[in-house]
Amino acid sequence: MRVVVQRVSQSNVKVSGEVIGEIKEGLMVLVSFVDEDNDIDLDWMSNKIINLRIFNDEEGKMNKSLLDVGGDILLISQFTLHGSTKKGNRPSFIKAAKPDLANIMYEKFIKILEESLGKGIQKGEFGGDMKVSLVNDGPTTIIIDSKNKE
Repeated sequence: MRVVVQRVSQSNVKVSGEVIGEIKEGLMVLVSFVDEDNDIDLDWMSNKIINLRIFNDEEGKMNKSLLDVGGDILLISQFTLHGSTKKGNRPSFIKAAKPDLANIMYEKFIKILEESLGKGIQKGEFGGDMKVSLVNDGPTTIIIDSKNKE
């Protein structure tokens, strides 16, 4: 499981020109799964995202979590995070989980994040042709992989 976490002042996702998810201050999270991912990965990643101290405190230091600032999450599934360019110039997505499994993991991840955050989250459309907009605050972008625990 791999995520790209971006601290945003605003973000939204559109499908067919219509906004289906939108947040103000919070985290826009892109997520990709592999076939080996399980509930342990989901729990670990949720805990990491919710408690990641990347919001500024009163002294301007990244010392506050999403919970501390009352921020929101916009979660977008993006299998291309597991794209490999090791051979040639056309990415291979063979490591990405098959769509049926990835969709199950995505739906489970939504529920775990909502339970951990104590409120609903915004989300994209699994497998949809989405247009994601964001204002990256900082800019602050963190890549986390559950298999490497980093």
